[in-house]
Amino acid sequence: MEHAETRLNSMVHRLNIRASTLIQLAMSVVLTVPLAIPGSAFAGVIPEGAPSDVGLDAARLVRIHDVVEKHIAAGDVAGVVTLVARRGRIVHFESQGYANIETGESLQKDSIFRLASMSKPITAVAIMMLVEQGQIQLGDPVSRYIPEFEALTNVAVPKADGSDGYDLISAVRPITIRDLLTHGSGLVSGGLGASASGDLAPRSERDSLRTYIPKLANVPLDFQPGSLWRYSGLAGFDVLSRIVEVVSGQTFDEYLDEQIFTPLEMSSTAFYFSGEPASRVATMHSRGGQGLETTERPLSRVYFSGAGGLASSAEDYLQFAQMLLNEGELNGQRFLSPRTVELMTTNHTGDMVNGQFGRPARGMGFGLSMQIVENPALAGLAVSKGAYGWAGGTGVSFWIEPAEQMVTIFMIQGGSAGRLRAGFENAVRQAIVE
Repeated sequence: MEHAETRLNSMVHRLNIRASTLIQLAMSVVLTVPLAIPGSAFAGVIPEGAPSDVGLDAARLVRIHDVVEKHIAAGDVAGVVTLVARRGRIVHFESQGYANIETGESLQKDSIFRLASMSKPITAVAIMMLVEQGQIQLGDPVSRYIPEFEALTNVAVPKADGSDGYDLISAVRPITIRDLLTHGSGLVSGGLGASASGDLAPRSERDSLRTYIPKLANVPLDFQPGSLWRYSGLAGFDVLSRIVEVVSGQTFDEYLDEQIFTPLEMSSTAFYFSGEPASRVATMHSRGGQGLETTERPLSRVYFSGAGGLASSAEDYLQFAQMLLNEGELNGQRFLSPRTVELMTTNHTGDMVNGQFGRPARGMGFGLSMQIVENPALAGLAVSKGAYGWAGGTGVSFWIEPAEQMVTIFMIQGGSAGRLRAGFENAVRQAIVE
């Protein structure tokens, strides 16, 4: 034992890697005191590696830095954290720019970002864990878990005479859990029914999922369930969040922390923060008349939105993404079966997503919470066939590419990042040499 501890301490000095990674490398050594890494929050288990060891050209990876620097200098974004992991190793991880452009505070690699809709895949995993346990089924009507939805039986359609407002017709069937996961429910999906949601389902600052979600049963659907793909930015996945609460008997934040975040060592992921982690939350920015400006966007301690309320660091989110890339397993713990991950990343919507909500006009599909690239050439994307992922309205995005065994993560907090994100994705792909 004494010899093993000496060897392990030597490894710490040479490699400067995380305690959890050291445990993997030295299974026979039991550490009673966690190792501290100065200047970094304790995070996940995925180690660093040399680009050449995983088929990437280190000199070409530098182009990520160059493209990011160009867009920060142009005032498109305040700061960016970029991360690339291939074959289970982090080969690029860099922060550039500012966490707050007004104060000049530098962005750090462990900065925390509002995930916005990048919260949705996490919510989908929570749902699929309950599906695997046999507690819910994808074809279940929402009303099985939220009885108020028994009353949601109408679809809003344009008035026959062309006047303002809408008429109501009967829904052909109830909305299901699968509809919510695939954005095929019509629940607050940008149509005529959604236009009345503010009046029919008002949400106050005091509302929780428990008190608010039943109100959504008052809002008519925007289309017949399953007939279209239209993005339900908040309502659909917040309903799923409430279903998790009903089935598990826990609040949604408690369930995620116990079942996903703690086992994945995602210590910088939550709906809100206090103490030291709160100081690492990057400031939101928006484009104003004088360029980038800071803007207030508080995190909620009351309403745990699985559609868009989570915040996380890039390295934390990597643990989640790598688990999916590993077909549901990370660090010896299984969260989902390979067949479930395959189901989540299979196209459930045909070609209905093409051209919708900023998606390419061709070559795309949609699974359970994430877009899927079926034909990169037709989609005009610099990712491989079968890549899947999603983005958030704050500018964050990620791709998981099974064909390349690669995860890429892009984290900003507002600004104009369309060309920068495309430049980042191109810089990653041109560095792949084997």
